[in-house]
Amino acid sequence: MPYADFVAFRRSLPRTPQLIRQTVRARGVDFAVFSSPPVAGAPPIICINGGMLYDHSMLWPALSPLAEKRQVILYDQRGRGASSTPPNPEDASIDDDAADVGALRRALGIRQWDVLGHSWGGGIAMLATAGDRGGVRRLALVDPVWTTSAWMVPLRAAVLASLHGPERDTVNHISEEMLGDPDPAMHSRYSRAVYPAWFADPEMASRFTPPSAESQTGAAILARLRREGYDWRERVRALSAPTLVIHGEMDPLPLADPVHEFYIRHAQVALVPAAGHMPFWEAPQRFFALLDSFL
Repeated sequence: MPYADFVAFRRSLPRTPQLIRQTVRARGVDFAVFSSPPVAGAPPIICINGGMLYDHSMLWPALSPLAEKRQVILYDQRGRGASSTPPNPEDASIDDDAADVGALRRALGIRQWDVLGHSWGGGIAMLATAGDRGGVRRLALVDPVWTTSAWMVPLRAAVLASLHGPERDTVNHISEEMLGDPDPAMHSRYSRAVYPAWFADPEMASRFTPPSAESQTGAAILARLRREGYDWRERVRALSAPTLVIHGEMDPLPLADPVHEFYIRHAQVALVPAAGHMPFWEAPQRFFALLDSFL
């Protein structure tokens, strides 16, 4: 999508609603939770951002069109953004992030909601839904990580092929082995360098400033996942919630092989042409049409 078309789309939307912030205590952490106004007769949707180092602003105002028809709930993951750091951040794992989602639902007094996860947030969403099946009505995964860690090598090759200049030099310098070290500053540098590769359109990439964030908790989780690898297939195989996978056709993170790296057995998969890892920015009309129809 040319940048001018993107601007026209955003201008066509109603005014972005103001989010209401509250602090919610769950599993020993004070979570910063942000909500749009409730919508009668529609279940809320919780949106889980990716990146592992970043806060909810990775998905807001990107997902603000959802607030026309339902309450949108976002939050900062433990030890990120405005949420408090757990007592031992170096021991944090993605399982903690997954367990937090159901705990937040219960703390907010919500019987059932829809769950959306983007990128690493898709991994959190899969695991969270597996652990809170009765609390999730529908599950939407947007350019999610796979159910095993086999995507890491092909992603690195695709990112290096896409990047140029200082960003490529930084990614080249920080090896996969180095990413097993929970150094927050290094993970922050790496994430910023990779950021332009997430866009299919170089002009769109140039318009979005790579975020700068450090998190001891997030870096510890990322380092463990990269160092040890993971395999969640058994955990997500039995998920029963209707599931939609939306994937940018030009995302350097390839779509998982449905035979060997399936997400969920009965999931629908929709490819978004001319979009990379951020289809809500690069192809918003198609993205929101798919999501609205599914929800």
